[in-house]
Amino acid sequence: MITADSERWALTSARAATGFAVSVIMSPAEAGIERTVNPRETPDSRPGVIIQIYHNTGHGLKDQLLRRIGQCVLTCPTTAAFDAMGDKAVKRLKIGAALRYFGDGYQKKGKVGDRDIWRIPVMEGEFKIENRFGVKLGVAGGNFLILAENQKAGLEASERAVAATVGKVEGVIMSFPGGICRSGSKIGSLKYKLTASTNLAYCPTIRESFPDSTIPDDVGSVYELIYNGLNFTCVKEAMRKGIETTMETSGVMKISAANFGGKLGAHKLYLKKLGLKL
Repeated sequence: MITADSERWALTSARAATGFAVSVIMSPAEAGIERTVNPRETPDSRPGVIIQIYHNTGHGLKDQLLRRIGQCVLTCPTTAAFDAMGDKAVKRLKIGAALRYFGDGYQKKGKVGDRDIWRIPVMEGEFKIENRFGVKLGVAGGNFLILAENQKAGLEASERAVAATVGKVEGVIMSFPGGICRSGSKIGSLKYKLTASTNLAYCPTIRESFPDSTIPDDVGSVYELIYNGLNFTCVKEAMRKGIETTMETSGVMKISAANFGGKLGAHKLYLKKLGLKL
């Protein structure tokens, strides 16, 4: 949780701290803004923003927390950083304890309510950061595909789905730009030594030349919406809301999903079992 004197500065810091964190295919982490927080809910009674940061290794996650908080929160006017995991955490990392050294010996221990913090001197005044930050296993990559008549219809449907879920379903983020992925991806490559490449089966411009194309003749554009969340339940709820909102948009022809043969990850999210009301 990032707090600041105004929501504008909290969001400014949050956007910087979640930058270049779209997909671990090539980004150093996956991250996004979960929601804004009312001052009544924050430790220091100021406007706040909750962000989430994902990594597939524990040491990688700690490294990303240190870099992103150290570079994008500590440096930002008026901000403070607090743990937002609470009792959901299964482990706690000494992030504040590590970043305190920036104070070059003049840092001090402190309290905000019952939270142990470090007070680090900066030119503006002080940067307050909680000593430990909670971590847990999350669920990454819940997704569905919007097959639309054309690009305009597909993008409108995607934007509506993002608006229905981001900030509305607690515990969920969408790490792609604006919450929408236009490229799609598959594991590996047909021709090159890559960990991932374009999901050719859903590319309408090569429908005639790609033998395994799954694009119907009446579909001209496809978008993918991808959800990360603190648990299986909140990811399913976000997907359900997103699909229901999507299907209300004119020009949407079909909903599908990129499941990679059902082999990517431990969780299975079956679209037809989401409790949709269509």
